[in-house]
Amino acid sequence: MHIMADALLITLAFVLSYLVRYQLEWPYPVEEQYDAPFTPYIPYTIILNVLCLLMFGLNGLYAPQRRRRVTNQLFGIVNGTATSIVILMALTFGLQPLVYSRGMMILAGVLIVFFLSVFRLIDYLFVLQQRRNKIGVARVLVIGVGEVGLAVIRTILADPMLGYHVVGYLDDDPAKGNGLGRIKSLGSIDKLSSIIKEESVDVVIVALPWMYHRKIMQIIEACEVAQAQVRVVPDVFQRSLRGVDLDSLNGIPLMSPVVDRLTPGGRFAKRTIDLVLSVLAMVMLIIILPLVALLIKIDSKGPIFYRQERVGKDGKMFMFYKFRTMIDGADLMKDQVAHLSKYQGDTLLKVPNDPRMTRVGRLLRRFSIDELPQIINVFRGEMSWVGPRPNTPDEVSKYEPWQRKRLSVLPGITGLWQVSGRSDIPFAEMCLLDIFYIEDWSLSLDLRILLQTIPHVIFGNGAY
Repeated sequence: MHIMADALLITLAFVLSYLVRYQLEWPYPVEEQYDAPFTPYIPYTIILNVLCLLMFGLNGLYAPQRRRRVTNQLFGIVNGTATSIVILMALTFGLQPLVYSRGMMILAGVLIVFFLSVFRLIDYLFVLQQRRNKIGVARVLVIGVGEVGLAVIRTILADPMLGYHVVGYLDDDPAKGNGLGRIKSLGSIDKLSSIIKEESVDVVIVALPWMYHRKIMQIIEACEVAQAQVRVVPDVFQRSLRGVDLDSLNGIPLMSPVVDRLTPGGRFAKRTIDLVLSVLAMVMLIIILPLVALLIKIDSKGPIFYRQERVGKDGKMFMFYKFRTMIDGADLMKDQVAHLSKYQGDTLLKVPNDPRMTRVGRLLRRFSIDELPQIINVFRGEMSWVGPRPNTPDEVSKYEPWQRKRLSVLPGITGLWQVSGRSDIPFAEMCLLDIFYIEDWSLSLDLRILLQTIPHVIFGNGAY
């Protein structure tokens, strides 16, 4: 499909470049002796199609993958188009045909990049919407939820474009039978064959330590009989492969653990961006503060700001700020609304249509305006724009050991949890997403989360 669409768009770009150059005579008039019909340019169109499609293929644009990063595709389009145009211009320089226009070829290259980039972006958004609606998504069963299994699950949760949906997991450890939020524990590994059939499993991902070698071979055989694809994750240092450096010693593979992706240089860059964005956002806070303050005061009694102690990086306490969205004294009423929580027994209390919420508070929360005072926390270095959500001391006291990794970085105003559903996500899933963010951190990931936060805030997805 992509190859045919690309060929049509390349042809369209070349035809349009001819019309712009010879019919509209842009960017400067065409002298009469150089005027030409389109017929002599038909061979150019064919050659350019062949060159571009070949270069796109070499850049991996047509390789079968579950997920292609849009940025990688755009780079491949630019690189492949530029290379093709240069080769075509070199051919005209060597052959010296009677009819040719290098300006037209450059314009064709620009149009090809534009058309194909727009097509890829539209295709990306279409596929993303399908994946979120569980269309064309493979149903995945994870076997083993140790460190490797948890890494698999949080990677799938963090990236819907992978096209996987975790239906549950199998593990022989009874202590792991409580599930992970909406991800169900489906029992012990000996139930594999029946679970594949009951849950319509497409892919089984085995994340067991290599000490269970014989067990893994039995699982592979059972999957083949049940006609389910099976994938085995290498148990390297009980880590995700993102946490491993790969090297070679004259063909001998060498692997070593990567201690921390957030290096001192990365921390400095992240802090610099936090300060710049905070200064810019402070202007917005100053502008809307009088109006929000007036609305809060008119709507209900109590302070304008809500202050609460939260747990930050490495367990350090700090004072957390928000615009007040609930009636004064709402913290004392937690027990009265606990039975309304969306996820009973969850670490966090999440109550849709919370009766403690004020009318203005619902509006502020829907568009995340209540979070703006946290700009002060970011400016003071207690929070970051992107990171795990800070919790209260009593919530942190309920953490399981693996969940405490959330405290290894600065908490954030937004994060993967927000762009993946906000309050609709159970706490265990939130932790999986946060740990994925910590282990896979990069400035580009921060930028992606910030950009994806904007539509979620505008449409109020999962806000309550």
